[in-house]
Amino acid sequence: MKIITIDPNSTLPKYKQIIFSVEVAIAEKRLQRNDKLPSVNKVCLEFGISRDTILLAFDELKKRGIIYSILGKGYYVKSVEFSFEQRIFLLFDELNIFKEDIYNAFLQTIDGNAQIDIFFHHFNFDMFRKLINESNGNYSKYIVMPTNLAGAASVIKTLPKNDVYILDQTNSELAEYPSVHQDFVEDMYKALSKGKERLEKYQKLILIFPGFKEPIGMVEGFEKFCTEHSFSNEILSSFENRDIQKGEVFIIPNDRDLVNVLEQSKVQNLKIVQDFGIISYNDTPLKKVVEQGITTISTNFSMMGTLLAKMILENKKEQIENESDLIIRNSL
Repeated sequence: MKIITIDPNSTLPKYKQIIFSVEVAIAEKRLQRNDKLPSVNKVCLEFGISRDTILLAFDELKKRGIIYSILGKGYYVKSVEFSFEQRIFLLFDELNIFKEDIYNAFLQTIDGNAQIDIFFHHFNFDMFRKLINESNGNYSKYIVMPTNLAGAASVIKTLPKNDVYILDQTNSELAEYPSVHQDFVEDMYKALSKGKERLEKYQKLILIFPGFKEPIGMVEGFEKFCTEHSFSNEILSSFENRDIQKGEVFIIPNDRDLVNVLEQSKVQNLKIVQDFGIISYNDTPLKKVVEQGITTISTNFSMMGTLLAKMILENKKEQIENESDLIIRNSL
């Protein structure tokens, strides 16, 4: 059972990493009262660091009343009754109702067992890199929403590997990290498959995909479904300057485009369901009542926050795909 870990790439001084390792081991009950710590010589040989560095860490732990020493025998755990509070770095892409659900569920499940600092990169790579670089070494856990930012993986890999968790979107470059994420390819494909019988009543499927912050997996899942089931289809980057043709179904990840389509239907005096259909992305209370109910493809965002918090509290390293579903309402 490994007690002390040192990350040579971390900006946190090595003696502080030793202190933190011992505190974490006690907090996670891997070390009990009177258990012996690894010897100074063993830590020296394993990590190639000086005796002075290790003694500095052990002396600090002694001053805090956490360990004690016996001359000629070594260092032992003195107290497990000390205040240890994890500091969690939480980096979101933006604040919206869905991210609020994740955050509130995460906060509720953590239940005061950690200090949580939340930041937002707003899909700006320079801001993403700046926030991570400035926080590196200052937190016990790092939760990152990389979205589809090019180069995000290389920045994330500067953080201590064992302390990083990925949220919402992951990819092959981040496959080594634990995560709670959505599979946007399969979510789109499975949702459209579930609604296939209703979709067959229309002539064409249209995905409105601006591509700025929406996951490219949505496009892949959409194209996979349309190809396999021979649906006439089109992908639009925006809905501007376009009429709705009868028999079209719009799959709409962005709520601004949802409003634009609904407004245009009023201008053309078209009736939803009878003349055209809508599938929106990410469910909200408002979508339950607009137009007597908008059909959505949505994951459970509160569950995402809960699962991540439990993973951290239980010190688990898993890759969990958060479930998604097609919620059928009056717009299809």
